[in-house]
Amino acid sequence: MSMNATPTALSSSALPPDDPQRTSLHNEVHARPAARVRLPALVVFVAVLNTEVTRAQECEHLRRLPGQQQLPLDSLHGNFLRLRLDGYTVKWERHTEFTRYSIVQMLPDAALLGANQPDLHAPMLVPPEWLQGIPGRTVAAIQMALVHGDLGQERALMEQAQTWFGDTTLVASQLGNGHSWAVTDFRIGADGFERMLVIAPPGTTETRAGRISQRLLELETYRLMALRGLPVAKVLGPMLTDAEGALADITAQLENKSATDQDLLDTLVSLAARVERATAEHIYRFSATRAYDTLVGQRITELREKAIPGTQTIGEFMQRRLSPAMATVAATAQRLTSLSERVSRTSALLRTRVDIATEVQNQQLLEKLTRGQELQLRLQSTVEGLSIAAISYYVVSLLLYGGKALKAAGIPINPEIAAGALVPVVLWAVWHTTRRIHAKLHAEH
Repeated sequence: MSMNATPTALSSSALPPDDPQRTSLHNEVHARPAARVRLPALVVFVAVLNTEVTRAQECEHLRRLPGQQQLPLDSLHGNFLRLRLDGYTVKWERHTEFTRYSIVQMLPDAALLGANQPDLHAPMLVPPEWLQGIPGRTVAAIQMALVHGDLGQERALMEQAQTWFGDTTLVASQLGNGHSWAVTDFRIGADGFERMLVIAPPGTTETRAGRISQRLLELETYRLMALRGLPVAKVLGPMLTDAEGALADITAQLENKSATDQDLLDTLVSLAARVERATAEHIYRFSATRAYDTLVGQRITELREKAIPGTQTIGEFMQRRLSPAMATVAATAQRLTSLSERVSRTSALLRTRVDIATEVQNQQLLEKLTRGQELQLRLQSTVEGLSIAAISYYVVSLLLYGGKALKAAGIPINPEIAAGALVPVVLWAVWHTTRRIHAKLHAEH
């Protein structure tokens, strides 16, 4: 091998052929790189449900940004796109159920730490009509201000944050064991946005600021997506209670034999259809809720929170507010699964009962058939006896006519005596022939 071979040539000659998915799977870890955010910065974040929204619609909307009229649709196939515009950047990310838009720009001086409930809507550089026209339904909207501050003055810093948010209860944490603060009130303002404030000391790198903002935004998005399973669980609760009661009634009737199998079967089939329909319609939502809840837990762990005296941390807030909802969803999903299994077991019991009844009926039918066959055999034997007598009679009659014909021809013979003498011979011959026919038929079967 030549020592001057290029890396590509070396790879192609030193390894077997690549799997078609190797490169795409390898690059998945780099598919959504964190943004580089220079403080002070304003991040405007909007997440919308994309169930009925195509990539073509999203691309058409991105083309409405200044200078993006020729944006190719192929640029959206990777589920991630960052556009750099005059004074701000727009990041587009498409996920399974939702699409995220992040606009990063400089934070005006009027909104820095110490400002009194600053207006974050007016300074946004992205056109308001473009933001309002994002295709989809809003599931999360956040305005995040990232500012510098002295983390050593905890009380003064918390007072400034309270002034920045106004008269509201705050949730705050020291992140990364103290390299920055995150403060929020988890409330939707009059403009439709939640607000978050990230305070970091001077010298914070752009990559760290980008990671902090990404984790906090993902945490809130996944929290809201996880909660989408709660309304479903509440709607299913009464239906599950009714279905469980109906199943208990069916089981009692099955035990007491107070209803016919057909009535029980009709009721059970109707109940099974209701349960299976609910399972088919909502099992994905419950599974997605579990997945989002797991992601929320991971993002909280990644924050490595440290409590600020007198203030509830983000993780504690989530634990007290989100955990009961997730427990309700999990319990409802378990009830639905358990009900489906119990319906299956009851169906098996009813099938067993029907099978036993069917076997009894079949046995009775076989007994009737057996008795009928015996009677038929007796009748057949009687008919065969009569048939032998009848055939013998006709044969003897033919012999009698033959004897009379011989006598008329001049042969000295008494036809009646001859016919009477041949009666035993004829009976034996007919009986013997019948036996041979029976033996042949039995041999064939």
